[in-house]
Parts: sequence; C-alpha cells; structure tokens
Amino acid sequence: MLEYSRYIEILCFYPLFISRKYRIFVLTGDTMIKTHLMVMDELAGYASPQARLTRLLKAGALVQLRKGLFVDDPATPHPPIAPLLYGPSYISFQYALANAGLIPERVRVVTSASFNKNKDKVFRTPLGEFRYFYLPPTVYPYGITVREEAGLPYLIASPEKALCDMVYKNPLITSLNDMGSLLLEDWRIDRQDLRNLDGAFIRWIAPLYRRKSLLALADWLGKEVYQ
Repeated sequence: MLEYSRYIEILCFYPLFISRKYRIFVLTGDTMIKTHLMVMDELAGYASPQARLTRLLKAGALVQLRKGLFVDDPATPHPPIAPLLYGPSYISFQYALANAGLIPERVRVVTSASFNKNKDKVFRTPLGEFRYFYLPPTVYPYGITVREEAGLPYLIASPEKALCDMVYKNPLITSLNDMGSLLLEDWRIDRQDLRNLDGAFIRWIAPLYRRKSLLALADWLGKEVYQ
C-alpha cells in the first residue's frame, strides 16, 4: 500500500502509474479498486479466470469502471473514483460548487479538472458519469484540498478555484455586465456567498489562466461584491 502523502502527490501531479504488473489501487475496509491484472492474479486458481471474472461482473460482485479498472463495492463514493478513472485530476466545476453550496442545483455528474490534455473526456460507468475538462498547467496545482469519503482520499477544488475553473470554460464572457448575469442569474450564486469567497486568491490566480473572462471575474467581484 502506498504511503498516504505519496498517494496524494501522485493523484495531484501524475497520471495513473502503469507498471508491468499493477497500477495504483485504493483499499479501505473491504472495498478495493482493482486493475485487470490484480483481478486475474486473484482468480488464478480457477480453471478459467476470465470466465470467473465474467460471472462476477454479471452477479454484481465486481463493477467495471472502464477497461482494466474495477471496484468490488457498487456503493463506493464517486469522488474518490474520479482521479483513478482519469488523471491527473481533481474535483472541480459544477460538482465542487454544488458541494460547497454555491449553486442550488444537485449535480449528479462528477466534474473534474485535468491538464496536459488536448480535449475534454467523458466516462459513463455503471456507477455514474464522470467528466474531465482541461486547464492550463499554470493554474492546476493551486486552490486544491485533500478530502476523504469512506476512507478514500481525493482532491477537490476550493470554492474560489472551482468558480475560476468554471469561468475559464466560458471564454466569451468578457464584459462586467455579462459576468454579473452569468454568476447571479445563470448560475444563481447568491451575492453573499460570493462575498464570503477569498477575493485575494481570485485576484492572484485570475491572470494565470491567461483568459479575459477570468480578468472580468476579478474586476466584477472587486467592483460589485468587495467594494
């Protein structure tokens, strides 16, 4: 088992490590996220390990998340699965904003941020849908915190970082009026919740995105919320 701090470092900065035999896995109590090779090793005593795997999948004793990745408990929380499906990544965008109570909608799709990818990614699994959106590497490691569910660690954006990530994906919003409409009307974020955010962090990180929409966000907050 990986040392906890080393596991978090890998989740934050590196894709899922691939060796000849195993990939990174997570164990908590009786729950394990396993690779195909790990499952085959466990089933090596059967006459046909692949046939046994097929029966386990049909019975629901194993759930296939994607090719080569399985979980043995369908009730496993979704956020810790996200960085193992596709990485490096951290929970952000709508899922993180809803988790922080900034947007009223209940978000079922787990949304994550990644970098060094040339396109967004979607995984539809038996447990739910996971979406990944790329960000500039200059902003990726900031505004992230470690959280656990059922003993499984994962990374999630702070409310400020999740908001900035969301605005980054709306590059056409560059005027202050449009920014206000986006935040207050389209996303229905309460003005008091915006006032409670760390404005200094947003002002600091906004230029690192190198997108006018982030500068508009920082300017609008400074004039309409923090004045």
